[in-house]
Amino acid sequence: MRALVRNTITTTLVLMTLYVLRPGRLWAEGDGKNEEAKAKPARLEAPSPLTERERWLLDRVEQLEKRVAELETKSDTSATHLGAAPAAPLNAAIGQPTANATASAAALNDTTAAPTGASVATANSGSAPASTVVATSNPAKDPSAALIGPPQATDKGKSGAAKPQAAEPFSFADFTWLNGNARTKDTPYATSFFTPEIRADVDYVYDFNHPSDDTIGGSSEVFRSNEVQVTQLGVGGDFHYNNVRARVLTQFGMYSQTTPRNDASPSRGQWQLDNAYRYVSEAYGGYHFNALHGINVDAGIFMSYIGLFSYYQFDNWAYQPSYVSSNTPWFFNGVRVQIFPTEHLKIEPWFVNGWQSYGRFNNRPGFGMQILWRPNGWLSVLGNQYAFGEDAVGFPGRVRYHTDDSIEVKYYENQENFLSKAAFSLTGDMGCEHGGGVSCDTNHGTGANFHPKQSFLGYMLYNRLWFHKDQYGLTIGGGKINNPGRYLVLLPPINGATAASGTPYFTENPGDPFKAWDMSGTFDYMPSQYITFRWEFDHRAANVPYFSGPGGVTPTSCPTAPIVENICGSPGAFVPGFTPDLKKIENRIDLAILVKF
Repeated sequence: MRALVRNTITTTLVLMTLYVLRPGRLWAEGDGKNEEAKAKPARLEAPSPLTERERWLLDRVEQLEKRVAELETKSDTSATHLGAAPAAPLNAAIGQPTANATASAAALNDTTAAPTGASVATANSGSAPASTVVATSNPAKDPSAALIGPPQATDKGKSGAAKPQAAEPFSFADFTWLNGNARTKDTPYATSFFTPEIRADVDYVYDFNHPSDDTIGGSSEVFRSNEVQVTQLGVGGDFHYNNVRARVLTQFGMYSQTTPRNDASPSRGQWQLDNAYRYVSEAYGGYHFNALHGINVDAGIFMSYIGLFSYYQFDNWAYQPSYVSSNTPWFFNGVRVQIFPTEHLKIEPWFVNGWQSYGRFNNRPGFGMQILWRPNGWLSVLGNQYAFGEDAVGFPGRVRYHTDDSIEVKYYENQENFLSKAAFSLTGDMGCEHGGGVSCDTNHGTGANFHPKQSFLGYMLYNRLWFHKDQYGLTIGGGKINNPGRYLVLLPPINGATAASGTPYFTENPGDPFKAWDMSGTFDYMPSQYITFRWEFDHRAANVPYFSGPGGVTPTSCPTAPIVENICGSPGAFVPGFTPDLKKIENRIDLAILVKF
């Protein structure tokens, strides 16, 4: 624009000067009267000498041209230093180019920033403004979200630039490859107030033992054979406004019956806690504090993440996890505080009613701690610690301790090759109980004073391969446990037995031996980030009869009372003339369709 003005001024002045200086100007123009003169060719005459006034006009034009050039040079230099625009607009939430904003938000789908839960509303997707991005991580069984608040105000007395926002936890890389983390990178219809979530888990299991009552035991994920079953249907999501947060997800399907069945705490006191909570998998409310890289305080039912695998099969590399995961808590009822000192670290203390329990088993609650560290995009280290809970019904003073530690490593990635990605996970668990007639370390005492060792030791290892730009997945893995006392072994549902009722057909007395091992192969087809078609083969074994055999675990007649809901007498009771058919080995094929929005 400046160049155009300058050229216009210069051109105008030159034309005016030439007009003044041009010889014979009056005759060439004509006056409209002598038309004959126009038809004649113009007469060329030698230019006359310039007058003093004409020379002054030419000098003046040259001076004006120089002055315009100087002004333009100064204006360009000033613009270069003060008015240059940035190369790309910045994401207000994390100070990165907007091209990276979607990937950054998708990496948080953990609910971690946490195994992770609530879905992420990306800053640039139109789902939510950058100032209300929900950071979600799934370190394993829990989405722990870090709600990033509005940009901080400018300090008084300082420059006009606002304080830089603290980096969102775990937003520096994409962690959807993790076992226990959902692989979805965005959530349809998310807004600045609500991030919806819908999950469906439908499976068909073929059990080579062919139990006559179609009942499968010893698993917290698989319950019926040779039938199509809805294992879990979850509808809900995350609410977030002005740093206030809440999450709710329903629990319809098999989980609404099987998960409460494994909790013995409702047997103490009134109000049927198992019925009160059975249709809810997660329900909590809390507040996000804009300190450090975020602090969340939540109270309610939240995922535990002990055992690495997520409670939701869509998030996992395999459908049937090994015993270390299947036999440890999926949820806690209590209070947690998620502290993010840096964008790489989460520290999460727990105050809970007990070990996967809706209420207290005795008179002492449980305490725990989770530490999640992700120094880069290919390594995740998770530690869960639990202590001091008295978690055996009817045995006050029997205290439980447990440590659960995992490492996950992505050791290869090249999306241009047929093998697009590879990773492994390794988990190790140790635990014990002491007091109430048992010992934490060794068998000691004799007779009535004998205190058998009550402990837990186990591990599981999985290797995952992705193919053809992550559309296909193959997982091979398994694990092993040793749990004398059987205090973490899932009770087979013999004659409707529950964790509270127990059963004489499979005792859980102090010192009762139990060793088990398993292996599995899983193939996934993932045409979309929202769906998985899964085929899996499982081989499971134990040192004592444990798995449902051809005869099943349900009485067909009841000589002492009518059969009500396929239970003779009370749940788990002894039935004269009935013997459950239990086997040491189980082989099965699991087919599943898994959906998450």
